[in-house]
Amino acid sequence: MSVLIFAELEEGKIKKTSLEAIYYGSKVAEMTGGETVVLAIGEADSAELETAGAYGAVKVMHAGGQELKEANIVAYADTLTSAATQIGAKVIVTAKSSLADAVTARTAGALKAGVAGNVTELPDLSNGFEVIRSVFTGKAFAKTSINSEVKVLAIKKNAITPEISGNKAAVEDFMAPVSEEAGKAKVIKTLKETGTVSLPEADLVVSGGRGMKGPEHWQPLLDLAEALGATTACSKPVSDMDWRPHHEHVGQTGVKIAPNLYIACGISGAIQHLAGVNSSKVIVVINTDPEAPFFKAADYGIVGDAFEVLPKLTAAVKALK
Repeated sequence: MSVLIFAELEEGKIKKTSLEAIYYGSKVAEMTGGETVVLAIGEADSAELETAGAYGAVKVMHAGGQELKEANIVAYADTLTSAATQIGAKVIVTAKSSLADAVTARTAGALKAGVAGNVTELPDLSNGFEVIRSVFTGKAFAKTSINSEVKVLAIKKNAITPEISGNKAAVEDFMAPVSEEAGKAKVIKTLKETGTVSLPEADLVVSGGRGMKGPEHWQPLLDLAEALGATTACSKPVSDMDWRPHHEHVGQTGVKIAPNLYIACGISGAIQHLAGVNSSKVIVVINTDPEAPFFKAADYGIVGDAFEVLPKLTAAVKALK
């Protein structure tokens, strides 16, 4: 049973979440006696793609045509479908993301495949094909059986910890016909933030809420983020008031994240905010209100003024470095 992993590329490199998906796929291949193959779509050099071998991939199929230079969902789905058909993949693995969701939905439809999202563990093959999924914004887990011949699994970020080897994967060019429908959609422009790790990929996040009292008071939070090498985020009210850019909004209606460390400064912890951050491995809350709801979800809590606490944390981080 061949396992195909759809790897997302960013600035010519395989995303961290996709490396986790590759490792997961390699373990599924071991369980099923199949081969681990990666499909990488977009611009990247062979040396970068070879690194997929360190996460268990045997081969990387690289589709880098002009029509795939931008993330055209229809073209990507056509390519993924063709690759899965060519190698006879029975399991398709991807990291959970907005792009992967859109691409694999079309591929699943074409291949009549069952789909399971937010998968957190390797499948149980003792009685069919059963996976554990995170549901209800991380508040519960569901056992899901997939009975279709082809199965699509979207892996939740940070659910899998890869073991890295020194292996390299073989890289080969892959060209697949793209449907006429793909030409009906065109990516005109792509705007990306530069200089920081994107929130979905970030391992460390420092976030602020209305307790920061205004955009002019954000510097202590920025100083801590810089010292940690962290990405900055904010609550919905902060982005609504234009204190911070809207792409920094994390929560149920914003970006959903799962970093190793999430530090919340001056955020009360409304359920809508928690829904987007409760997959964080460690949550630290700084708030002057000891009754703030966020403390119930926190691994560590500091009852205090963020403007007094943040400089001390920043100094401590710098001292450790």
